[in-house]
Amino acid sequence: MAPSALIDRLAAHRTLASVPRQELEWLAAHGSERTAEPGEFLAQRGGNVPGLFVVLEGHLLIQMDSGAGMRTVMEWRGGDVTGMLPYSRVKTSPGNVVAEERTELFFVKPENVPLMIRECPELTAVLVHVMLDRTRIFNSNDLIDERTMSLGRLAAVLAHELNNPASAVVRSAKTLEVHLSAAEEATRRFCGLNLSDAECSGIEALRVKRSAPPEALSPLERADRQDALADWLSARRIAGVDVEPLAEAGFVPEDLEALHAVAGSGRLGSVLIYLSTNQNIRRLAAEIHTAASRIHTLVAAVKGFTYVNQQATPQPVAIDRGLSDTVTVLRSKAKEQSVDVELQVAPNLPAVDGYGGELNQVWSNLIDNAIDATPGGHVHVKAEASNGRVVVRVIDDGPGIPPDIAKRIFDPFFTTKGVGKGTGIGLDIARRILARHQGILDVTSGSGSTEFRVTLPASKSTPDVSSH
Repeated sequence: MAPSALIDRLAAHRTLASVPRQELEWLAAHGSERTAEPGEFLAQRGGNVPGLFVVLEGHLLIQMDSGAGMRTVMEWRGGDVTGMLPYSRVKTSPGNVVAEERTELFFVKPENVPLMIRECPELTAVLVHVMLDRTRIFNSNDLIDERTMSLGRLAAVLAHELNNPASAVVRSAKTLEVHLSAAEEATRRFCGLNLSDAECSGIEALRVKRSAPPEALSPLERADRQDALADWLSARRIAGVDVEPLAEAGFVPEDLEALHAVAGSGRLGSVLIYLSTNQNIRRLAAEIHTAASRIHTLVAAVKGFTYVNQQATPQPVAIDRGLSDTVTVLRSKAKEQSVDVELQVAPNLPAVDGYGGELNQVWSNLIDNAIDATPGGHVHVKAEASNGRVVVRVIDDGPGIPPDIAKRIFDPFFTTKGVGKGTGIGLDIARRILARHQGILDVTSGSGSTEFRVTLPASKSTPDVSSH
């Protein structure tokens, strides 16, 4: 294309239309036209950005894999500009830039971009606005990717964590149905004994005494107690009594002697069967209550973690509650990896102003990374107030971060985790979230210890935790 025709085409370009002609002439003299065929890669993930691309006609797109498969995150058509833009710190491509159809481009080599900044101020200003718009889109996509991955991890953890108490509820409920039939029969036999009020009172007093939470016994001590009860009954030729529930409740041979004195030999078997079946039902009801309470605690923790139904406006956030919810949600992962997670929160910790869900995403990233870094080790999460600020420390006793990796841990898309296990944007997003909250994220690492330290300004208000 003749130089004048190229300049006319650049002047008619949607993005460059406001640029003075003399600057477009400089641009035309320092670049070249090229054509990208369908399927051709102009840049590949991790490779150098080859230069500035002015899309004259056609269709380009960038595809990225943040751990959930390749997807298109941005597209450019005729009238757009992409590639190496003025003042951009991006030197390597975050994804694959590919031509979706035959695309005509005007290309400027990387070494000419600094010259363009010096020689073409109005063109540079236009392209800086393009860069800012592109940055907002990429940041939004990064945040969506990380939240999607975080929600995926949360869903997996929650499903695993809920499985045990949910299974316990189902199992205990089914067993309860069986024991209810036995209890009905035992109750009919007990009522047929025609016990006096005094005898009933004596039996009830002992039952109430053993309804208190039993002492903790080792398996050997529990077996010994069951054997002692069974031996006592065998010596008196009393059969058909399940001694396990009685032993679990704390009954000892002396209790059987007391019941024998009240009910006599002929009625003792029916009394003990009644008490045993009654204790079974109470034990099963307690198991259902414990499991259901665990489910309730987990659901409440997830609700607090995600800030369900919270307004999308800054508000006082209780850091202690957010840390507690996050540790609760990640507890099963820590248990699977034999990691002990300890939370220490200073009393009367002040709130911080901000977005609770976003801050919980920071805690989740830091604690999750710490758990991954120290299988079989310890993670200490500490929160305290200092000079009008809230300081949160996440410390693990893993091997530490090698110096060559420590320089890159905040780089977007850098990860040491396997494919599908890390997005490489968690720490970058955590730092961005904290910057939005006027906070700071620092890291100190050495052999045998790594500490991520978050510092946030304390709020002057009191957090409203009632909706949690």
